[in-house]
Amino acid sequence: QVQLVESGGGLVQPGGSLRLSCAASGIPFSITTMGWYRQAPGKQRELVATSASGGSTNYADSVKGRFTISRDNGNNRVYLQMDSLKPEDTAVYYCNAKYKAFIRNHDYWGQGTQVTVSS
Repeated sequence: QVQLVESGGGLVQPGGSLRLSCAASGIPFSITTMGWYRQAPGKQRELVATSASGGSTNYADSVKGRFTISRDNGNNRVYLQMDSLKPEDTAVYYCNAKYKAFIRNHDYWGQGTQVTVSS
């Protein structure tokens, strides 16, 4: 059974930092592209950052230079370090796992963790 469990969300003041964590189980983590997405009220879910199995990373323009995605293949975890947070970063953040096995594409989501940036 696949499980993606996010943690680390909360309330932070503008300019502050948070570190999100996602613990994955039931997937071949080392060959999986892990990602963070977010959804603000009234908006569509959007990509924040991804980390491919080969080590490459990708970021949304809105978070470049402020957020850093990293992964620990030994412990099946992916992290999102968020610095210089802005009110517009307020959203529910979701962990995502994508991989291909036996010609089938697999795509899984966590339950999400709330991040609120407010003074």
